[in-house]
Amino acid sequence: MISLQQKRFITRSLFFAAFLLAPVLDLFRFDLTTTQFVIFGERLSFELTTQWLAQTDALDAGLRILTRFLLPLVSLIAIGLFVFWRWGRIYCGWLCPHFSVVETINRMMRQRLGRVSLWEPQVDQSAEGGLLNWVVIVSTSVAIAFVWALGLLSYLLPPLPLYSDLIHLQLSGGEIIFLAVATTVFTLDFIFARHLFCKYGCAFGVFQSLFWMMNPKALVVAFDTDRAKACQSCDKDCEEACPMRLSVRGYKRAKFTCTQCGECVSACQNVQKNNPDGTLIDWRAGEKTKQTSLIPMVNKD
Repeated sequence: MISLQQKRFITRSLFFAAFLLAPVLDLFRFDLTTTQFVIFGERLSFELTTQWLAQTDALDAGLRILTRFLLPLVSLIAIGLFVFWRWGRIYCGWLCPHFSVVETINRMMRQRLGRVSLWEPQVDQSAEGGLLNWVVIVSTSVAIAFVWALGLLSYLLPPLPLYSDLIHLQLSGGEIIFLAVATTVFTLDFIFARHLFCKYGCAFGVFQSLFWMMNPKALVVAFDTDRAKACQSCDKDCEEACPMRLSVRGYKRAKFTCTQCGECVSACQNVQKNNPDGTLIDWRAGEKTKQTSLIPMVNKD
């Protein structure tokens, strides 16, 4: 049976592959050389040519823009808002390429340095640390950052000529500057500010959280407070597992930036695997409780 985290690995891997291949396959990109969007192999021009406009009226032109651009765009936004309202930042935890890097570097730093960020004390005293481990971490961050920078540039320029110029070392000055600056910025983010960017710097992530907070019946990682005594022998594995460094056992208002990655759920399931009552942390939805409400509820019992 495939575990929860294995399912996430599959979805994130497929989405990251789609992120890199979409420009190459002309699934989606913006071509700076023609200033046109390319979607599923078609250039988004609405076919509003001078010849066509001369032979039609304003109503036909408006209907073409409405049916080919505005309605699809509004439908996409509406679907997105419903997903955010119902499931929160599930895009971040299950698809987002940046969050995949957050977890990858977190895991590497935990294994090699005994901590997942430079701002936290060392929790694993068995980790060796040292210069070699730092070289591995920085090298990995630079490599991923370069792939990111190249992938983003392929969304703006024809990808195949771009890759050919890279292989033959014939990149233009502008392309070199873009790759150098973007790689540097991403590297600094990956090493120093991974989850901090997700918490405070990602406008799309915060936007998802805002809609999620408005729904008291949305999916949320909840803690079984009635069985809190079972946590006495635990060393906070759930909070150590959280990539966003959140108070996992707190109420929803303390988990504003939860990405629904389920790392805390998997950690608790592992700790409580021999407990006949099962895990204390799990996803809950459809019930308005203290754990799922943004505004504190008064107990009327």
